[in-house]
Amino acid sequence: MNTLVKQTWAGLRVLVVMTVLLGILYPLAVWAIARIPGLEGNAEGSVVTQNGQAVGSSLIGVDPVPADPAHDPWFHTRPSAVTPEMPSGASNKGPYNEDLVKAIQERRAAIAEREGVSPGQVPPDAVTASGSGLDPAISVAYADLQIARVARVTGLPVDRVKQLVEANTSGAGIGVPGVNVLQLNLAVQGAAGGAH
Repeated sequence: MNTLVKQTWAGLRVLVVMTVLLGILYPLAVWAIARIPGLEGNAEGSVVTQNGQAVGSSLIGVDPVPADPAHDPWFHTRPSAVTPEMPSGASNKGPYNEDLVKAIQERRAAIAEREGVSPGQVPPDAVTASGSGLDPAISVAYADLQIARVARVTGLPVDRVKQLVEANTSGAGIGVPGVNVLQLNLAVQGAAGGAH
């Protein structure tokens, strides 16, 4: 009986110590580190602001919806497998899944029509969703495909839109050049005078 009491008190002491360490001190330390200048933006979701208003996150891709699809002034992100039931993640469908193959063919045809090119000119990332379904960047090839339409609709010279694409191109985290769609759309909007 004496041993049981000792073990119970030892267990309770460990529980209290671990609760204080891992339930109070550790979260406070992580919170304090996140407030260090230079880290705060990342800790708060890398929010992008324009004129003092939050317009999105540099880490999450959101496909813009044009007011008039016939006059679409935006660069578009990769498609997303996100649904209301699954807010983030891939479809988990294999490359030979009939539904996935059909969806890719439909996306390729829709993008080719929107951009005025043949389906064979549509790059793979334009029709396939990422693992997270929320990629903020697209390939340079997909951005280049959209330049002519964006220039035509916004009234900007094609060379100016190309410069904006180049200015918003970076190594997308794995050494492959990628274009941040939110930053690019904000730059296009600014260059076009905020008309869109």
